[in-house]
Amino acid sequence: MTRRVDGPGPVDGVPGRGVLGAAAGMALGFAGWFGGFGAFLVVAALGTLGWFAGHLVDRGTGLREFLDSLVGRRQ
Repeated sequence: MTRRVDGPGPVDGVPGRGVLGAAAGMALGFAGWFGGFGAFLVVAALGTLGWFAGHLVDRGTGLREFLDSLVGRRQ
C-alpha cells in the first residue's frame, strides 16, 4: 500500500519517522544530560524494546510466532 504525500506534515494523521527519531533523540539527550551515562543507556534500551514491540504489533506478529521463526520452527 502506498501513501501519497502532498506536503510537509503527518500522513494520515500519523507522524513520520523523522519526528519519532527526533523525539527519541531528545529523550536520550535529556537522559544523558540530567541522569548521566547510565540513564542514557537505560532510556536507549527501553526505547529499543518499545520500538521492537511496536514493530511486532504493526506487522501483526505475536511474540511466540516471532520467536518460533528465529529458531526455525514451522507450524
